[in-house]
Amino acid sequence: MYHDKTKSNYRKIIAGVDEKIPNESGKSITAINFDNAATTPPLISVLGEIIDFSKYYSSIHRGTGYKSIFSSKIYEDSRKIVCDFVHCDYRENTVIYVKNATEAINKLSYAFSTIYKDCVVLTTRMEHHSNDLPWRNKFKVDYIDVDDLGKLKIDDLENKLKEYNGKVKLVCVTGASNVTGYKNPIYEIASICHSYNAKILVDGAQLVPHYPIRMKSSRRERCIDFLAFSAHKMYAPFGIGVLIGPKEFFLQAEPDHVGGGTIDIVTDNFVTWADPPDKNEAGTPNIMGVIALTASIKTLKHLGMKDIDKHEMDIYNYALSKLKKIPEVTIYCDTSDDCEKVAILPFNIEGIYHEITAKELSRISGIAVRSGCFCAHPYIRRLLKIPLDEMEHYQKNKDSKRPGMVRLSFSFYNTYSEVDILVKTINKIIKNRSHLQ
Repeated sequence: MYHDKTKSNYRKIIAGVDEKIPNESGKSITAINFDNAATTPPLISVLGEIIDFSKYYSSIHRGTGYKSIFSSKIYEDSRKIVCDFVHCDYRENTVIYVKNATEAINKLSYAFSTIYKDCVVLTTRMEHHSNDLPWRNKFKVDYIDVDDLGKLKIDDLENKLKEYNGKVKLVCVTGASNVTGYKNPIYEIASICHSYNAKILVDGAQLVPHYPIRMKSSRRERCIDFLAFSAHKMYAPFGIGVLIGPKEFFLQAEPDHVGGGTIDIVTDNFVTWADPPDKNEAGTPNIMGVIALTASIKTLKHLGMKDIDKHEMDIYNYALSKLKKIPEVTIYCDTSDDCEKVAILPFNIEGIYHEITAKELSRISGIAVRSGCFCAHPYIRRLLKIPLDEMEHYQKNKDSKRPGMVRLSFSFYNTYSEVDILVKTINKIIKNRSHLQ
């Protein structure tokens, strides 16, 4: 029997977790959020710091008034806070603020295209579209394959690096899959990449909020060159994301967006760009997003990233043990005890369309999950073992039911009792599935 300590220890620091919503009969029930991989609710500390700072809100880098100087200092000082959180060298790297990880990767892809005109970019078959599509229209792209369980084939990475014989300049890999939760061995991958003179980008959107990450290593070959992540997945939903990379690289690269704040001098005949990160942050900076991000970082550091990981994986393993006992449930990831992952669990109920399962979980018990392909169509196709020609059918028949899964993604504020409600609801859906076809 689990003692559910989460209610007193963690739930009190999250806004809205005990909010009541109406269920199918109109009765008020407490909402349950198992869709944290998409967006997390805000920390109360984040909302508090937003309110506290708002009376000082002013223009960044644009004014000589006290509030402007104060706001600008907080904005610039925040970059070191971010660097310290992901353990990178602030002297060598620059922190560029963007809207989210998607924009960060698009920005990096453009910057790479201004430096490397003829090179190969490797990404993987398990990536979110945001770490695949931005590269396709600028470079020759090849893909590191996955095995039958959807895990990355590290030997295929090395084989492709050998095959391209120095043409690969960047390897793009997710830190943790948004579909299966698998954590990739990013430091081993970095070491392999660097031995072939390639750099590594880690999409940290699903890793940074849940597990400690170290961009800098005592062994230089294991350092992470570029990192992208989003604050809205780490309890700070105010429209900020982060791209981190070497200052030297961004000094060479052209900016993708230009305008206010990006220049040193402009005449009728020439433009001189400002140094990074200024030249990479066109327009008025999102100081409120930065306040939210740094507030979140302070709270997560106080809680301890290893403690967060342990609690989330305890909840995950509890849910996994319950779902494995239901014969009608198919789980689409490695369920072994030694699997390195974050707390994401994809599944389907036999004979029930994934979208119907998701809607029923919400309708009956107020449980929020995600269903579909999670912006990772090529990966889902492989996990579901769908032939490529069948995917072409869906392209031509847009109204047909698309394949997919239901995704549970847990956070440190989730509880064992919430999982019990989930399991009870799944059994109820199975019992009534003849009416759901």
